[in-house]
Amino acid sequence: MKTIKYLSFTIIGTLALLFSACEPKALTKEDVLMDETSLQAELTKLNPDGYQIYNINSFLDKYMTEDGNFKSDSSVYRTRSTYGTMQLFSIDTLPVNGPGIYLRGRVATDDYGGNFYKSLVIQQVNDWETAGNPTIDQQCLRISLDLGSANGMYPQGQELLIRCNGLAVGRYANQPQLCVPSYNNNIWANHESEKVGWAPGRIPSAKFRSNTRFLGEPDMSKLVYETLTLAEMQTKYLAKYADVEGARKLDGRLVKLTNVHFNGKYADTNNNAQNCNRYKADSTELGNPELDENACTFGPTTKNVGYPQSRYVEDGANKVLVSTSEYSRYAYYYLPAAKYVGSVTGILSYYMDNGKYSPDGGEWAVSPCNLWDILPECQDANADPLWTPTEWKKGTPQPED
Repeated sequence: MKTIKYLSFTIIGTLALLFSACEPKALTKEDVLMDETSLQAELTKLNPDGYQIYNINSFLDKYMTEDGNFKSDSSVYRTRSTYGTMQLFSIDTLPVNGPGIYLRGRVATDDYGGNFYKSLVIQQVNDWETAGNPTIDQQCLRISLDLGSANGMYPQGQELLIRCNGLAVGRYANQPQLCVPSYNNNIWANHESEKVGWAPGRIPSAKFRSNTRFLGEPDMSKLVYETLTLAEMQTKYLAKYADVEGARKLDGRLVKLTNVHFNGKYADTNNNAQNCNRYKADSTELGNPELDENACTFGPTTKNVGYPQSRYVEDGANKVLVSTSEYSRYAYYYLPAAKYVGSVTGILSYYMDNGKYSPDGGEWAVSPCNLWDILPECQDANADPLWTPTEWKKGTPQPED
């Protein structure tokens, strides 16, 4: 009996040692985050043919062509792509092998609010962090990424090093982005015949994860926002809307518009300002954001078309659009009354296809990430200090201004 007991203890002890040996090692910060010291050594090891880390503008200059290298008789872009001799939708595939092609940027967006679904915007990392004027050469780029809740993996302020080999760079409605080729034949889309064809698509999440490394820890304070009045924006950006080619490098910039208020208006299909519809308790459709696409909320229904809804902010003399997806968390919140004056922080958006574009009547839009990016410092002229966000509720009338 003693022999059996000792043998049992021996077997159990051996198994315990085996199981403990199989237990995975806990990750350390060094396993996940690269620092400047290890960066060059690892890049040299991974790229026997050499490598280059591009800034965003030089990357676009080198690899994004007007027609794109993907276009052919059998690889046709969607019908809405052509504007004169320019392509508003394009795809340039990047070489898989050869020297490493890298981008280095800091994540500028947060998809928690739902206004940047399956996408990121990165901001160029350079000497802005110590320069006296950090807004001279702001560079940003969109990344189309097939990953929900991307902020959980790529939080705002996180610096990334992205190996672009095997990916593509292209334009979707004239917005440059890192992407992969994607074919669309959605026969249920609005004006579906104009949207069939190749366009930039979302990078598979596994591919992006394998191509991307984290540099340091997230630091939102290092994101650089250009603070502008609407008058300054009118001069610097709105006046350049007709510059189809030049505007590409302006898309995606981080801006903060100061001293603005919502005026309760939206842009119709001809870019004319129209009054939003207010909701009343006995209303079945008018002002109901589930049914009325012109309701007085940030992002009412588009009746399954899916375009961003736009609402105007102004300063009394100038105005610009604030763009919100109907699928965002704050889509059904009522617009702040005109008496609330403050700031709007977001991403400068330039969307252009030839279905409705007019160089003389078009405007830029600003896309906030979350509700707290809208009028965070607003003041009521009647001394009520802050705007209280109110969400639409069926059967409850819209609050009076």
